[in-house]
Amino acid sequence: MTRVKKDDLIQSIQDSLQYISYYHPPDFIKAISEAYEREESKAAKDAMAQILINSRMCAEGKRPICQDTGIVNVFVSVGMDVQFETDCSLEDMVNEGVRRAYLMPENVLRASVLSDPAGKRVNTRDNTPAVIHVELVLGDKVEVHVAAKGGGSEAKSKFAMLNPADSIVDWVLKTVPTMGAGWCPPGMLGIGIGGTSEKAMLMAKRSLMDPIDIHELVSRGAQTRTEELRLEIFEKVNALGIGAQGLGGLTTVLDVKIADYPTHAANLPVAMIPNCAATRHAHFVLDGRGPAELSVPDLESWPAIVWEAGAGSRRVNLDKVTAQDMLAWQPGETLLLSGKMLTGRDAAHKRIRDLFDRGESLPEGVDLKGRFIYYVGPVDPVGDEVVGPAGPTTATRMDSFTEMMLEKTGLLGMIGKAERGPVAIAAIKQHQAVYLMAVGGAAFLVSKAIRKSRIVAFEDLGMEAIHEFVVEDMPVTVAVDCRGESVHVTGPREWQSRIGLIPLGAV
Repeated sequence: MTRVKKDDLIQSIQDSLQYISYYHPPDFIKAISEAYEREESKAAKDAMAQILINSRMCAEGKRPICQDTGIVNVFVSVGMDVQFETDCSLEDMVNEGVRRAYLMPENVLRASVLSDPAGKRVNTRDNTPAVIHVELVLGDKVEVHVAAKGGGSEAKSKFAMLNPADSIVDWVLKTVPTMGAGWCPPGMLGIGIGGTSEKAMLMAKRSLMDPIDIHELVSRGAQTRTEELRLEIFEKVNALGIGAQGLGGLTTVLDVKIADYPTHAANLPVAMIPNCAATRHAHFVLDGRGPAELSVPDLESWPAIVWEAGAGSRRVNLDKVTAQDMLAWQPGETLLLSGKMLTGRDAAHKRIRDLFDRGESLPEGVDLKGRFIYYVGPVDPVGDEVVGPAGPTTATRMDSFTEMMLEKTGLLGMIGKAERGPVAIAAIKQHQAVYLMAVGGAAFLVSKAIRKSRIVAFEDLGMEAIHEFVVEDMPVTVAVDCRGESVHVTGPREWQSRIGLIPLGAV
C-alpha cells in the first residue's frame, strides 16, 4: 500500500502549473523550430519567430507564455493500492494546488475562471475550480496529467455525430477552416472517435497531452488505421494553407492526435479540440516519496532567433494618426505602434453597450475618438514590470460590438488576434477603420513594448478592466484595411493554391 500525502499532491499541482506557465515542452520547441526553418511565407515565419523568441524569454524570466493562463484541466489515475493521507477530498486537494499556483506572488497567473456562467459571470479570483477527471486503475501510484487550456483554443472545440458511412477526414477538412485563427495555430489537433458524445470529447482533450511525434510516424509509416488517419489529416490540414496565426503558410498543425473507443453500431461520434501555440501540459507520478520533481528544460533547445522589424515597416504615432493616414496602409504590412491606446474586451464592450442603451455617456477617461482599442486582458505585473504578459485576445468575439463602437465613439481602429467576421469587416469598410493583428502566443514579448499602464474604467472587472497603455514600437500586422480587405482571407487562399495538394474549393 502506497501512502500519498495531501501536501505532496497539492505541491505537485502548484509546481506543475507554475512550470507550464513559462516552459514549453521540448517536443513543441523542436517541432515549431523545424516548421520555422521550413516556412516560406514571410508573414507566417515572422509570427513563428515571435512565438519562439517569446518562449525563450518566458523560460528565462519565468513569466507566462500567454496572458491567458487558461482553465485548469487535470486527469488523475489513482492506483487501487494507494491511500491518501488527507482530511479533504481529491477535488479539494487539486483545487488548493490550483489556488496556490495562480496566486504565487513571484509569478502571478491570470485568473480567468468565472462562476455563474449563465448569469453574473463573477471571477473566482484564484482560477478555481479546475476541471478534474479521475479514474481508478491497477497499481500503487498516482499518475497526473495537468493542462492549462486557453479560452481561444477551447472555444474552437467541435463535435459531430456522423453517420457510420461518413468520412472523418472530409468532416475535419470542412471543419478546420471554420475554426478561423482564434486557436493560434500552429498547434495540435486532438481527435476523439467513438464511444458516446462525452467520451469522444474527453478522448480528444486527453490526447492533446501526449508528446508531438508525428515526424517519427512519418518516418516509420502507419501500422494501424488510426495512424493512417493521423498522417492523412496532418498532410491535408496543412495543405489548406491556413498557416501560423491564419496568415497563410505551410504549417497549420504540428501534430494530429487520435484516440478511439468502441461505439454503438448506429453512431460515429467525432470530437476535435485544438491546442494553441501555448500548449501547456505536464505529467507527473506520485509514489509516496514526496512531491513531483519537474526537470528544467535545457535553454540550448531554443533556436537562436532574433526578431527585427523589416526595413519597410511603417512607424505609427498613435497620438497623431488620422483616418487619412490609414488609407495608405496595406493588408499584411507591418506597423510599429507608439503612443497611447485603450484596452477593452468582452465585458468592457458589453458595459459600454449598456451605457449607450441607457442614454448615458462613457466613463471619464474613456475617450475613444480618433484612438485605437486593444483587445487584451493582461496578467498582473510583478516586481518592476509595467504590466504582465499582454498578448491579444480573439477579436471575433467583439464582432457584434464593432458597428456600435465605430459609429458611436469615433474609434479609428482595433487590435487583436485572428480574423474578423463578415459583420465586423462590413463595419470596418463602411467607417474606413482598420483592424490590426498582434501575434497570439507572444504575450511576454508584446508586454515589453508597453511603457506605461493605468486602469481608467471598470476596475471591478479585474483583467477585463479598461486600461490605458503607452506603447513604443509595438509590432502589429494590418489584418483588415480601410477597404475591407482581410489578410486572413487572402493569405490562406494564396498558400493553399501554392501548396496545391488540395484544389481550391474542394473542401
